[in-house]
Amino acid sequence: MDSIKAGNLKVRLNKYLSMCGIASRRKADELISSKKVRVNGRVIKELGTVIDPGNDKVIVNNRLIEAQNNRYVLLHKPRLFLTTLVNNEDNKPTITDFIQDIDERIYPVGRLDYDSEGLLFLTNDGELANRIHHPRYEIQKTYSAIVNGVIDEKTMKKIKSGALLDGEFIRPDSVKTSVLKSGKSNVVITFHEGQKHLVKNYLNYYGFPVERLKRTMIADLQLGNLHPGKWRDLTVQELAKLKRKTGLV
Repeated sequence: MDSIKAGNLKVRLNKYLSMCGIASRRKADELISSKKVRVNGRVIKELGTVIDPGNDKVIVNNRLIEAQNNRYVLLHKPRLFLTTLVNNEDNKPTITDFIQDIDERIYPVGRLDYDSEGLLFLTNDGELANRIHHPRYEIQKTYSAIVNGVIDEKTMKKIKSGALLDGEFIRPDSVKTSVLKSGKSNVVITFHEGQKHLVKNYLNYYGFPVERLKRTMIADLQLGNLHPGKWRDLTVQELAKLKRKTGLV
């Protein structure tokens, strides 16, 4: 795993804060402009300040920021678990149950509904997380949805053509369907937009409420045979490819 301190290389302050998971580079610049960042006791006002993470002491909002190893994890979230790391009023189980043996403090990038399952990406790399969210990079997410009824060719053309949801025109990047023995359909659909409940709202718009929903891919990262509740680290090749897609390399 990459260490920020490795080699004591100098780095821009906003990038360092992003790599530590404090904020995106843009938000880090806002913290600097607001005079909330100190280096070796001095309040930093200049954007573009360069520091030596191995020797300089960085404090944000009176909190010492320590360099950490970046961690990149794929988790298969089961149904009926919340995508959160904090306690909730209803005492519903959360994904924290599955990542307690990970030393680094990692956070989910995006969410899955309580009753949905599938691929979650978790990391403490704030810059990468921000880019996965940013619409500029058009990171695709693929879902497998079970709906009641058979989708005929005419309806399929409409589904592919797009729809106006909450005032925004949405069109899937790709759609495939297959008929199940039960008379239901399996819809494999890909979006790069990030609207809340997007798949459910989109298919419901065409009269096909989603009964089961599973996310199978994020960019080129695949759920594969990862069992519910289990996690794994990204391979070196997967991480390099993801960083290329988000313009980090």
